[in-house]
Parts: sequence; C-alpha cells; structure tokens
Amino acid sequence: MSSRFVIAGTGAARGMALGRARLLRPSQIRLDERPLAENEVEPEVERLRAALLHAREELKVLRDKLHGALAREVGEFIDAHSLILDDPELTEGLYTLIRKGRYRAGVALKMQRDRLAAAFDAIDDPYFRSRREDIDHVIGRVQTVLHRDTTPAERQIASRVGTILVGDAIAPAEVAHLTEHGVLGLVTTGGSPLSHSAILARSLRLPMVVGAREALERIADDDLLLIDGGSGEIVAHPTAQDLIRYRQFQRELARSFDQLARFKHAPSLTADGIHIHLFANAEMPADLAQARACGAEGVGLYRTEFLFLQRRELPDEEEQFTAYRNVVLAMAGAPVTIRTLDLGADKADATGLALAAEPNPALGVRGVRLALRWPAVFATQLRAILRASAFGPVRVLVPMVTNAGEIGEVRVLIESCARELRSSGYEIADHYELGAMIEVPAAAIALPTIIRHVDFIAIGTNDLTQYLLAVDRNNDALGELYDPLHPAVLKLLAQIIATATRAKKPVTLCGEMAADTRCTPLLMALGLTGFSMHPSSLLEVRQAIAACDHARLRKLAPRLLRAQTKAALDRVLGDAKI
Repeated sequence: MSSRFVIAGTGAARGMALGRARLLRPSQIRLDERPLAENEVEPEVERLRAALLHAREELKVLRDKLHGALAREVGEFIDAHSLILDDPELTEGLYTLIRKGRYRAGVALKMQRDRLAAAFDAIDDPYFRSRREDIDHVIGRVQTVLHRDTTPAERQIASRVGTILVGDAIAPAEVAHLTEHGVLGLVTTGGSPLSHSAILARSLRLPMVVGAREALERIADDDLLLIDGGSGEIVAHPTAQDLIRYRQFQRELARSFDQLARFKHAPSLTADGIHIHLFANAEMPADLAQARACGAEGVGLYRTEFLFLQRRELPDEEEQFTAYRNVVLAMAGAPVTIRTLDLGADKADATGLALAAEPNPALGVRGVRLALRWPAVFATQLRAILRASAFGPVRVLVPMVTNAGEIGEVRVLIESCARELRSSGYEIADHYELGAMIEVPAAAIALPTIIRHVDFIAIGTNDLTQYLLAVDRNNDALGELYDPLHPAVLKLLAQIIATATRAKKPVTLCGEMAADTRCTPLLMALGLTGFSMHPSSLLEVRQAIAACDHARLRKLAPRLLRAQTKAALDRVLGDAKI
C-alpha cells in the first residue's frame, strides 16, 4: 500500500497540478539487500512475476500506439525487449536467485543484469556488445514497475490526468512545448525561481517547483503527485484530504477567472482615473492573439531571437521581414516594439556569430555589442524591420546599451538602411522610433546623456537587478540575494523613471516585475505608467491597477525609497490600504 510523503522545494510558478510523475532520468532505486525469510520467498517470486507481466503489458500498449514509419523504426526495439522478458533463461534465473539465494527481487534483477551484461561484453562483436543496452532498458523497466508504489485507486486517477515532469533541470526551449504534450506541472531538483525556465513557466501558467533535491531519489515513474507552485510543496500519493484541497483550489481558480474576465475590455485606469499603459511581451503568434484578446495597447517587447536559434544558417532579410510584418499586421494598428537581436556567445555559436567561447556570456559580446561587430548581419535585420514599418507603427529597441555612442552608431546604420530601401523602391514608414533597453547599471546612471539620442526607453529589470546586485539569477545558491525590491534597485528605477519623465520620453518596464501584481502599486508610486508583460498576466495587472489610488501612491514615493527592508516596504503600502 502506498504511503503519502511530502518533499519540500521552492515555489517558482504559482498554481497547483495533479498528475502522474514522469522522470527525465531514471531514479536511483535503493535496493533492499536484506535476505528473505523463508515465508517471504514465494510471495517475492509472485511479486516479481507480476512486475514482469506488467512490464510486458506496458510494451504491448506502447507497440499498439505506434504507426507508420515510427512503428517500423521503434517497433523492432520494443519487440526485442519483449523477447528478452519472455526469455526463460532470464526469468528462471531470477526465480532461482530468489528461491535459493534468498535475494529480494530488486537485488536479483541487478545480479542478473550484471551477469548478462558481462556475457555480452565478452563477445567480440560490436553489434552483440551493443545489445547490452537492451538488457539495461528491460531490467530498468522491470525495476521501475517493481518499485512503483501506487495503489489501484491512484492508478485509476493517474490514468485520467496528465503528467508532472520531474528532472534535475528543464531547459527553456523544452518548457515552451510541454503544455502541448499533456504536461501539467514541473519539478526540478535544482534551479532557481528566477531562471529563464521558471520565468517561462509563469508566463505559461504552468505550476513549477524548483530546488526539490530529493525528488528523483524518492519519486518513481507513475507516482501520483500533487504539486503546489506557490508553497513549493510536492505531495506524493496524495490522500483524500489532499484531493479535497486541490478541488477547492480549482474552484477558487475558476472564480478568479470569472472576476478577471470583467477586465478583458476595460480601460487600464486607476481608482482615481489615471490611465496606465499596458503592453504585451511577445515571441510567438499565440502571444499576439492573446495580447489582442486581453486588450493590450500594443507589443512592448517583441523578441527576435527565435528566428536565429536552433538553426545553422542565419535568417535572410525576406524571412525576417515576413515574420515582423506578420506581427505588425496581427496587432492591427497598435504599436509594435521590436527588440533587435540579443544573443550572447553561448547562444550565437550555432549561427556562426560567436567570436569565441566566453567564460561569462551574460557579461560578454551580446546585444548591441554583438550587432555592431557584425554590421552586415545587423543591417539585414534593420532593413527587415524598416520594411515591416510600412504595415503599421514600429519601434526599434536596442538591447544591452551602455553608452550614447552605441546608440549613435545604430542610428547612423538604421538611417543608411532607410535611405537604401527608399532608393530601391521599398515603402517604409516616414517615422520610426529608436529606443534603448536600460538593463546595464552604467546605462541607467548615464541615462541623462543617452536619453537625448533616443525616442523612448524600456527597462529590463531582470538583467538590471542581477548586474546591480552582482547576483547570477540562474544560480539557485544565490536565490535569496536576487531581490528586485532591494533598496538600491528601487532607487535606480526611480532615477530612471524620473530622468525619462523630465525628458518627456516614454518609459516602459519589461522585466518580471511588470507582471508581478505585488509590485504594481510600488512601481506606480515611483512614477511608472508603462508596463509590458506576457499576455497571460495582463488582466491580473489591470485588476491590480483598478484597486490603486494613483495620487496617494505618488505621495508614498519618498517613504518607499527610504525603506531598507521588504517589511518596511509592506508597512508603507499597508498604510495606504493597498
């Protein structure tokens, strides 16, 4: 009978999920090496016999699901594994080890696996030596079945729910496609709530728990799990009380969705009637559709890296133009801010743009630095963006700016591209805006000189915070030190916003803080009136804005900037009944 246990992790993406575990790597099964008592021998033989039968059934189900070319390519391996399970030498040898050696089934499997592997290794033939992998796979499958601690009731529930993915780490590229394949939640043994994967999970509303160090040791494939991405709690083999709590969460979630629906077409106004601009961060077509459905005023950050990643050749001007034009058309006259390529050496290598391997790509040749080292590649992108401007309002956002000189070089290049396009007969907008991403502390401090050379600015708080605090936001060991509400971060944000306001240049915040409703009143108190976030967060932020009195918040700014702790910040906001 299964026993409930709880694993503690760190909540990275809020929400709860109920599903069956799928391990990204085999768990390290701890074998019980105690000898069997005489009255335990035959029950252990039957236990192993049932595990072998279940493993055969799993392979049959998998075989039946295969079709076409996949059935031909993968089917032969499944058939080979089925034959191994039916091999009397394997099964009888296992039963003998249990009956005569008094070994438990898990230990007998390991001993049989080691004996057969040694026999295959001794054969002087590469093909037969490679067959030991089949033995490993088959024994591994039986071990998993043998140590799977689920009751019939759990298996019935698990058959009706999706998957909770459990692994050491999950790459951002994998996260983006998981929701399409029945994945309901994520659990990692390492990682940080501030990693790119966690940020993406929050955007996708995919509950995630990180830092659950015991997960792979204690959880087995197909275990029924209930995860809480808010508290960081993972419950294996949940009880009826746990399931009642989960159903209550689902009911509350449904009610909150009903409440948020009221804000779908509502203006983004504070309680005292001040308009706050809400834009969407976007990358894929689905983001654009969601942005329009939720009433975004435009795209505040369109990432172009996806065109360059996971490929060996650079996208040409036509491919980029088509992609950017489609974004502009999809937004139907609302402004689109296109961020130019922001690849570091760790990501640019596949495209051939990387200059050399860099020990710290986050502080290396990335963003505008990379663009200016490859002016022909950069010009191709700028030409494509300018051509897209003929179909609607476009703004060009330059990442990783550190000084006004870089903006000057970009402006010279973009104006040259505009002249060439016009002389070649291309139609482009008469006016396009050029902006700087303020994410380097040097740029924030030097903003009075930079602001004269740009039409707008966007604040990237994710990188600005990690650079200002000298804390790698992907390092889970430093998670507590990465604090966007650190007094130094807030003072710098207030300084950036004030500088842009005095210069009468629009400023939008595009980092994770924009989507965090706990930060919404604080940022408005500092003078921010432009937010850009994943479309899934737009309605929650609009709801938070509606509950705020802007005039009262602005009066709190001096007290907020004097606060030295999170508790002090909360007290100030609490005094305003926010």
